[in-house]
Amino acid sequence: MPSLLAVANLEAYYGATKVLHGFSFGMEEGSITALLGANGAGKTTTLRALCGMVKTRGEIRFGEHRLDGRATEDIVRRGIAHVPDGRGTFLNLSTEENLRLGGYTRRDRAGVSEDIERMFGYFPRLKERHRQQAGTLSGGEQQMLAVARGLMMRPRLMLLDEPSFGLAPLIVEQIFQIMRTINEREKVAILLVEQNAAMALALADRAYVLETGRIVISGSAAEIRGNEAVRRSYLGY
Repeated sequence: MPSLLAVANLEAYYGATKVLHGFSFGMEEGSITALLGANGAGKTTTLRALCGMVKTRGEIRFGEHRLDGRATEDIVRRGIAHVPDGRGTFLNLSTEENLRLGGYTRRDRAGVSEDIERMFGYFPRLKERHRQQAGTLSGGEQQMLAVARGLMMRPRLMLLDEPSFGLAPLIVEQIFQIMRTINEREKVAILLVEQNAAMALALADRAYVLETGRIVISGSAAEIRGNEAVRRSYLGY
């Protein structure tokens, strides 16, 4: 597969504090990659760095384009959707209004309406609640809405930060199944930050394990899933 994302010597800073220490990784078109590690390892910061939300050094290539140094809005328009930890739902708007906001960079109004119906096909629960204020949805429904809103941009790459956080296991399983279906049907690549390492490795093609802002292990998801020493030392299961 052709390369989609190529990151070289990535450093990231919060003020004067360096959080990422010059690591490199890549993704192929249509692939699913997991970023794993303990709290504070730098996983969320990596997603923010890709979106231009923190100060960085190093090179970030997305397809043929350099992203480092670009504004977040420009990065979004190039086809990267970010679903942050905490979901970022517009609580006072309806479910459908949230979805329309997801397509705000697009000019094809008919296409936006078609894509809303497509999202309702993936997430029937959202269709049932399309007029309901988003703040009154359950946690699982809000996570579904956050993913669907990101897909309204028709991204080539979706960055998902802890999609299972705070959700019941059955809801998590449903969301992960939908993400796999979206990846297979839409060919949207997914970069997944997830504390549930077992589920992330079952979904992903490749994984990177981070520790204090450095990649300490990388390989196919199957290799990491099958390495008992790695699982015990770094993944906690």
